[in-house]
Amino acid sequence: MTEILFYHLEQKPVEAVLPVLLEKTLERGWRAMVQCANPGKIHALDEALWTFRPESFLPHMVLSDQMDLDELAEMPVLIADNDENPNSAQIRFFVEGAVPENPEGYERVVFMFNGHDPDAVTRARQAWKTLNQGHELTYWQQEPNGRWVKKA
Repeated sequence: MTEILFYHLEQKPVEAVLPVLLEKTLERGWRAMVQCANPGKIHALDEALWTFRPESFLPHMVLSDQMDLDELAEMPVLIADNDENPNSAQIRFFVEGAVPENPEGYERVVFMFNGHDPDAVTRARQAWKTLNQGHELTYWQQEPNGRWVKKA
């Protein structure tokens, strides 16, 4: 059964939180797909992964039609605006309005939403209701000090 985690972002933006979670993903030896519903934010996410730590970067690519499938299959992290999974990722992150419709085929799905955006909160509530039938869900909320607390 796919484990589904909801991350309620309140203190830091997705560009600051996502790299930390991707770093932990790579430490597990997993591959990741990041699905972003806002094509305009893909560049910001790409930049955040290149500059996350001054001494290193997170190996990744932005998915495009011109890429070699063999190269994509080996990439640890891919960012896309669609639901493809060319790198056989074990974990999928949904950010910037992307909503998990079919979480099957992943070890873990992470749904990240901006708690200051009423539309994002509404989408998260709807996704929770839909996915709560037949999946194990957990809800993490960011405290003012930046620490994550499991709320459900």
